[in-house]
Amino acid sequence: MRLGVLDVGSNTVHLLVVDAHQGARPIPAFSHKAELHFGEHLDSANRLTDECALQLRAFVDEALRIAEDKGVHEMLAFATSAVRDAANGDEILSKIEAQTQVAIRVLPGSDESRLTFLAARRWFGWSSGRMLVIDIGGGSLEIAAGLDEDPAVAVSLPLGAGRLTREMLPGDPPSHDDVRRLRRHVRAEIAATAGAVLREGRPTHAVATSKTFRQLARIAGAAPSSDGPYIKRMVRHSDVTELAKRLARITVAERTELPGVSMGRAPQLAAGAIVADAAMDIFDLPELAVCPWALREGVILRRLDMLAG
Repeated sequence: MRLGVLDVGSNTVHLLVVDAHQGARPIPAFSHKAELHFGEHLDSANRLTDECALQLRAFVDEALRIAEDKGVHEMLAFATSAVRDAANGDEILSKIEAQTQVAIRVLPGSDESRLTFLAARRWFGWSSGRMLVIDIGGGSLEIAAGLDEDPAVAVSLPLGAGRLTREMLPGDPPSHDDVRRLRRHVRAEIAATAGAVLREGRPTHAVATSKTFRQLARIAGAAPSSDGPYIKRMVRHSDVTELAKRLARITVAERTELPGVSMGRAPQLAAGAIVADAAMDIFDLPELAVCPWALREGVILRRLDMLAG
């Protein structure tokens, strides 16, 4: 079955076409994306602008044309925190559905966390034992832990790298006081959930997903994405701690000169590193295994499971 997965994320809108069959790994066939950065298009009433809505509609139209050309059988469309938190998010998606017949489902934060955990569990397998998964998105931070495919605990916190950059790190580079204020805020928020996450025991395998972690790992010396998904990539806490300090001291332009850092992601990487450092410290994780699968793959796998049932 050829599926189209339309992911309306906080930073990027991404259409991924995959060949997916029950019992087999999803095989990517085509990818198309655009950086819309929804958080930068909110007005004073926390409403997405008309221009942003038009850009999203245009991408959906383009995605439908691509899906038809690529022979897609079914489109799975979902939106995450940026649309979920916008005051007019549901209104925009309802209009798009009426105009295009594409129903974009708004995922609750806990579902984001659970589906990302499912993808990581399938990637690493049952031998990973009790697993902890951390995902830093543009609008939210997802944390999940458990022994099974459905985690025992799944939380979503408003600690996305893009959100925190807009709200708390306005400078380029940010001021020392702003960085310290953000650091305190992030650590307090994560610490408030630590007891619930670790209630059933410490993880035997700790996993990182998301572009933020992949970029941090790449800067620290991990293999580039061009080497493929099956190369083992790890990110050490000691490296993340140093990067959290370093990235906050340099400009956005200087960050883009680092390996694996794109112009679109560079502005929020300092905040992302501060969140990553806090999570690894509070959960006492000396290193994290970087998983190439995340939310999109979790959505695909859940759909295949439903077909099998």
